[in-house]
Amino acid sequence: MPQLSNGKYVVVGGASLLGSHIGEQLLAAGAREVVLADNLSLGTPDTIEALLADRRCTFARADMTRLHELLEVFEGADGIFSVAGFLGAPMAANPWAGVDVNVRGVQNVLEAARHKGVKKVVFSSSVGVYGAAGDEPNTEASPLRWEGMAPAVILYCASKIMGEGLGRMYHQQYGLDFLALRYSALYGERLHRRALDATRMIEAWERVRAGQRPRIEGTGEQVQDYVYIGDVARANLLAMESAASGQSMNICTGEDVSLKRLVQTIIRACGSDLEPEYFDDPAKLRLPRVPRQDFSRQRAKELIGWEPQVSIDEGIRRLVAWLDAEAR
Repeated sequence: MPQLSNGKYVVVGGASLLGSHIGEQLLAAGAREVVLADNLSLGTPDTIEALLADRRCTFARADMTRLHELLEVFEGADGIFSVAGFLGAPMAANPWAGVDVNVRGVQNVLEAARHKGVKKVVFSSSVGVYGAAGDEPNTEASPLRWEGMAPAVILYCASKIMGEGLGRMYHQQYGLDFLALRYSALYGERLHRRALDATRMIEAWERVRAGQRPRIEGTGEQVQDYVYIGDVARANLLAMESAASGQSMNICTGEDVSLKRLVQTIIRACGSDLEPEYFDDPAKLRLPRVPRQDFSRQRAKELIGWEPQVSIDEGIRRLVAWLDAEAR
């Protein structure tokens, strides 16, 4: 398997929240060369400005829907982190482009990796492959439950399953090492507004800092598994170095956090005593509201030795500190 020290790695979607953190950790691990590839349709140069100060790190403007652009940047690479993709809200706005990126784009990444002799591809998937999580523990064997979900969310979930299927096919047919990491809700420094849960965090912070009561949609009892971005980036590096291949695994905390608790944690991190207010917007795109998710992270521990290290309280404290610094 690729050894991070002295290797060359390409992060497709390198100007994103996760892509920038993977790049940062690769540099810290002693990588010889890190290429942050992005078409900047969603990511921004500001996200990676500090990383590019390191001479080992470069930016390449490349679109994963254009195979020839990937072939050029994959030259001499030891490993690829396939991070770029459409989320639920952009999928609703442009489903045609979303399916193209999340399916054909991933196929292009795999094809370019095969042609250039890349050793391993680590693919960013999602616990969305389970759809509306049931009450029982959700392991990697759990099915997609899509009945009653918004069409755009169904497309997003199914596109991640397609991406995983393509990766396993390339592993089986061509011997390309491949792992799919199924993330729960990501958050942390450099957070953007494109994910539904991230938007809730930023909106709560903005209202508290403006002296307004933060708003909670619904009853606030709906839960999510929030995993800190630094922990997720570390999972990617462990996956790249591991001997595991041809499999998928949850990257999550295994802890269900209600929206009410999340907002209260943000209020505390801001040093405020404001009380939240509740509302409902039936027209807003949302993930299924479930009282329990119970995602299992056992396989990640067994296959790559990964466990989360940052609690929700500490992670939110770091996020608020970053947001405050950005606002100055």
